[in-house]
Parts: sequence; structure tokens; C-alpha cells
Amino acid sequence: MTQRPADVPSGARQATLRTTNLGLALRTVCASPTPTSRSDIAAATGMTRATAARLVDELVAGGLLDEVAREALPRRGRPATPLLPGACFAALGLQVDAGLVAARVLDLRGRTVAERVELGDFRASDPAGTFARLRAVAAEVLAALAPGVRLVGAGLALPGLVDEDAGVLLRAPNLGWSDLPTAELLAGCVPPEVSVVLGNEADLAARTVAAEAPGRAGPHRDFLYLSGQIGIGGAVVLDGRVVTGSSGWAGEVGHVCVRPDGPPCTCGSTGCLELYAGRHALLHAAGLAPDVPSPELADRVRAGDPAATGALGTGAWALGVALAGVVNVVGIPTVVLGGHLAELAALLRPALERHLADRVLSARWQAPRIVGAQGPPAAGASGAALRALDVVLADPARFLG
Repeated sequence: MTQRPADVPSGARQATLRTTNLGLALRTVCASPTPTSRSDIAAATGMTRATAARLVDELVAGGLLDEVAREALPRRGRPATPLLPGACFAALGLQVDAGLVAARVLDLRGRTVAERVELGDFRASDPAGTFARLRAVAAEVLAALAPGVRLVGAGLALPGLVDEDAGVLLRAPNLGWSDLPTAELLAGCVPPEVSVVLGNEADLAARTVAAEAPGRAGPHRDFLYLSGQIGIGGAVVLDGRVVTGSSGWAGEVGHVCVRPDGPPCTCGSTGCLELYAGRHALLHAAGLAPDVPSPELADRVRAGDPAATGALGTGAWALGVALAGVVNVVGIPTVVLGGHLAELAALLRPALERHLADRVLSARWQAPRIVGAQGPPAAGASGAALRALDVVLADPARFLG
């Protein structure tokens, strides 16, 4: 007969089991693309129906799950009560980039409940002034929230190298910022009881591809994400998880050198990818002003404009050189283009696929797929909110009562 260890109190074991099962029940509902029921949860998790029902009742009472209207059945009997993730729990995502500041609130269902994206040129800007703009944008978004919405966390997406634990932006070449503590700058952006966690913009943006909503997997599990803005960020995602490296700084594809004798980059190197495929680089090569939207560049390419066509061809070549190196090393089957690169994906794809076919060793057997990311601008803000909501899915018991 198995003996229960004397040093593990029964109450503690029961409390741990309850916490684990609450999380399992919540994640089961969040993972489903359609409303689910108590009996569905029992079947998916192996719990008894009574246990599943009891846990769901707790989650409903605490607002972490919502019961929605039943659909009438064509047969006799009581229909099951459909369940959805709770609409009153939400998180705030913030983003500062060289070309924008943004704030976006997502709820536990993955819906955008309030947002504001303000475009601008923040290169070499004063951090205090830029964060003041962010503070105003965040205040507008938070003021738009409906009564009863509970903000459980917040995140800030920044381009470049970030020390998440210390809350310091170590280096953002396109912003011209280095060794920047963010705690004081963020004062007033969120309510005082809500903490803000920093993250790399491309890493967080990649989360919006890996997950369609909190706890629900996206269409791609293994991919390389390129975040196109004034510069280019990158993130490697394996089995739905961003590979950050030992220090959290992996994925800086925009600063992969594609031409060693090329022009100097703000990072200190030469011939970096973003000097040829960044938004400003493409527009400059096409003879367009830096504030011209990417769709206009695309229109000129379709119309046969020589400068625009040449700019896009050079950008596709540079992307092919950089991405082939990453694909050969990591063996990733899909490349997801975000930001301005997503807007140009249809035009970039043919040339980029040819370059990758020539340069990727395994292309004969598995040609890399090129897809454009879907969704609103400032994907890093959405990813920051998704990461903050992960805390709820990991331990819903913290947010009950």
C-alpha cells in the first residue's frame, strides 16, 4: 500500500490539485475555437463531470469564464451551456518603435477592446518626449475601457536588446537609445497596481502568429518572423515558442550582414539587411519620401516604375541572403513577413522564393514557405498583451475571489 509522505499535508496537496485543475479547465476553454461545455471539458481533460462542473462554476463566479446563450437542439433534452473565456479580464500592450507609439487592450478571448496607434518618426528622439506621447496614447485607450474590465497586466514592446528582468532597454539602434531604464518613463502609463514587463518587439509580435488568442494555437508552429518597420526585427519560433537565446537577445535578423562592404549601419556594422529591406531603405531606393505608405510603393511596382521595381528587387535579394542563412542553420519551414514586409509580401514572394531555392540546401525537398502576417499594425503591442494574459492561464486561482 502506498503511503502518503508525512511531510506533505493533505490540504496542501488538495490545494495544488485544485489550482492545477482550474488552470487545465480554463486553458481547455481558451484553446477551443468554438464555445465549449462542462461535459466537453470533462471529456478533454479526463476529469469526472462533477469535478469539471465544480471547477467551471468557480471560474464562472470569478469572471474567468462566461456562460453564453444556449442553442436550441432539434431533439428533446436540456442543451449544454456554452462557455467562453471571460470578457472582463484584459491586458494592456504598449509599443514604442522608430515609426510609431501604440497602446492596445486585449481581453481573454483575444479581442481588441481598445487601441490607439500614433505614427511618427521617433529616430534619435528624446526618450522623455517619446514616452510622454506613449503616456497620452495609453491614457486614451484606458479611458475607453468599459466599466468592469479588469486589467491583469501590461507589457511594453521595444526594438533592440532588452533586459527584461532589470527593465532596461540596452540598445535600440534605430531609436538611438542605449542603457535606458524605463521604470520612471513608464510612470503614469498604467495604473499603479499594474506592473509592466518589457520585451523585444519582434519576439512579442511573433506571438500574434503563434497564438490566435490567449491559449489558442495559431496556424504556424515553427517559423521565422520578420518584423518590418523602419528597421527589421526577427524572431525564431519553434513549437509555438519564441527562441530567445541564453540572454534573450536572439533573432536580430535585421542586423545580419548581407554585404560586408556595404554602407554603415546604426548598429556599428556594415551592409546589414535592414539597410536594403527596411521601410525607409526601400522608399529611399525607390525615390520616395520616408512617410509614403508601403501600398504606394507596391502600386508603383505593379505599374512598372523602374526605381520602385529595382528597390524591391534589391530588397528581395537581401532578404534571400539573410533568410537563407537562418533557414540553413535552424531548419525552419516557414517565413512570416510582418509590418511593411507583409504589405509587400505578394510582390516579394516570387523573387524571394527563387533566392531561397538557390541558397537553402534543403529547398529541393522542402521549399521554405513565404507568408504575410495578418492583423493590425503594432503587432508588438498585441503580443505584449498576450504575454500578460498568459499569467492568468497559468494560475487562474490567483485571480479568483
